[in-house]
Amino acid sequence: MSRQSRRDTSPEVAVRKLLHAAGLRYRLQWKVPGMSRRTIDIAFPGARIAVFMDGCFWHGCPEHATSPKANSEWWRVKLDRNRARDLETTAHLQATGWLVLRFWEHEPPVGVARRVEQVLRDSRA
Repeated sequence: MSRQSRRDTSPEVAVRKLLHAAGLRYRLQWKVPGMSRRTIDIAFPGARIAVFMDGCFWHGCPEHATSPKANSEWWRVKLDRNRARDLETTAHLQATGWLVLRFWEHEPPVGVARRVEQVLRDSRA
């Protein structure tokens, strides 16, 4: 697990490049206010918009999630905790006035970037 990238994954970098090319500026690995050891993948602090790029395996994608056969009980507990942590983080951010956008790693980066741009435009209007 230590070799798994926690940041700068290919889908995340692809989305960031598209957002930057569109003239949007953001913060990376922004600390979640009031929650130690949790970060927002792509944050727009001024607009209070948090973007998370969730990995299919680690966050339980309904389409692509798999369950390891070896040590299955340990993995089930681990992955369930990840999902619970995601829900808790989302609820905390929403309670403090942030808009949370979550995307799966398999979603096309162009579509993700367009959605983020649209939400930012709507929030500024």
